[in-house]
Parts: sequence; C-alpha cells; structure tokens
Amino acid sequence: MDRKKFIKASCIACTSFGLLSTVLQSCTTVKYTTGNMNENGLLVDLKEFTNGKDNYRPYVIVRHDDLQYPICVYHIKGDEYSALLLRCTHQGAELQVAGEQLTCPAHGSEFNKQGKVMQGPASADLRSFPVTVANNQLFIDLRKQS
Repeated sequence: MDRKKFIKASCIACTSFGLLSTVLQSCTTVKYTTGNMNENGLLVDLKEFTNGKDNYRPYVIVRHDDLQYPICVYHIKGDEYSALLLRCTHQGAELQVAGEQLTCPAHGSEFNKQGKVMQGPASADLRSFPVTVANNQLFIDLRKQS
C-alpha cells in the first residue's frame, strides 16, 4: 500500500471510530429530574433510578430552577450515593456526564463518580453533598459539603 492510501485509510478508520463511540454513548439514556427543593436540600424519588423491570440507572442528573448548576447523583452500591455539583473547579464551566466520568468541555478536566480529580488542569475535587435514604427518597443536604 502506498503512503497516500495508507494515510487515507487511517484517517477514515480514526474518524469512524470516533463517530461510532459517540453514537454508542448517545444510545444510553440520561435521566433528568427536578427533585423537590425544601429549605435544607433536595428530595429525589428512588424510582428515578429505575429503568424498566430490573434495570437501574447508574446516575440521574437533578436540574432545578433554584440551582445554578445541576447535581449528578451516582448510585455507588446499596444505600450509598454520591451527589456532585456539576461545576468544574478550574474555571466554573458546567461539566458533562458520560458514564462514570465527568468532563469539563472548556479545558478537559476529568473527575470520577466520587468527584475526585482524575486529570487537570483542575486541581480541586468537586463539591459534593451528603446523601441519606429514607422512605424511598434520597435527601441531598445542600447545607453541608461531604
């Protein structure tokens, strides 16, 4: 194969791989909810994590008019949840959620589902909130940081 054909084939393969991964990620459904705001925090119904019979969503994104940024709530295991403010600690851009990874579209910082920095330029972990479970609801305590 000559150089020109090799470069063309390589470019097509790379572009196809990038498009395929985007299409596959877009097939997963993201669940958005507003929750119910009270003076202490947000209540989110646990049924928001169900997706059909025995399927469970790994996370939901809570958007509420009283919040400047959304909150991503990950189900870790059992009654353990992680609630993270989707605001990059580098320069404040709203993060994008893709599976277990949170990414800043502005400069590429990456965080895991516990809010820990995995890649800079951000150097501080995400703001997280304590989550408790009672009566089939999650309570996200916005007064505290965990």
